[in-house]
Amino acid sequence: MPGLLGKKIGMTSVFGADGKNIPCTVIECGPCVVTQLKTVEKDGYKAAQVGFMPKSEKHTTKAEAGHFKAAGVQPMRYLAEFDFEQEVKLGDTITVSMFEENSFVDVIGISKGKGYQGVVKRHGFGGVGQSTHGQDDRLRAPGSVGACAYPSRIFPGTRMAGHMGQDRVTAQNLLVLKVIPEYNLIMVKGSIPGAKNSIVTINK
Repeated sequence: MPGLLGKKIGMTSVFGADGKNIPCTVIECGPCVVTQLKTVEKDGYKAAQVGFMPKSEKHTTKAEAGHFKAAGVQPMRYLAEFDFEQEVKLGDTITVSMFEENSFVDVIGISKGKGYQGVVKRHGFGGVGQSTHGQDDRLRAPGSVGACAYPSRIFPGTRMAGHMGQDRVTAQNLLVLKVIPEYNLIMVKGSIPGAKNSIVTINK
């Protein structure tokens, strides 16, 4: 599906036509440059690779420099592949104008990392035991996690403490409230995954 790379700027709110205050997220979307064209004959599928956010030659490896030189474009920091509806050529610049107001998009990002967390925060456990009779340190414990005699092991997928966040998350069917081409900005209703200034993928 067609889309672009962007950067999450932050959240704000706008007033709708009915006077309601609508929370929204501001995304700097593009401009993205076409750096490679994948074809069915050569690669087995059709797609266009686009780059976002230029970077200096000093921070570009020789392999990357050769890749961008073949496309005749400046080195880019982030790359992604999309299947555009219209025909695109190497070096073409795709802007936020491809999105329309009152349409819907999917936004993919990396959620905020929370570090190592217990079961109460990670899975919403209520805690076990009571805070009396010597059990004052067991209120947020997970409780039993497996049988003793059989199967003598813990089943895979059992909810326990562990690393929380830092996952690839997709927010689907977000309403595009406003498109501001002169500043390469798009405003979508609600929140999207990721911290401020994180890179996101916006699919049409």
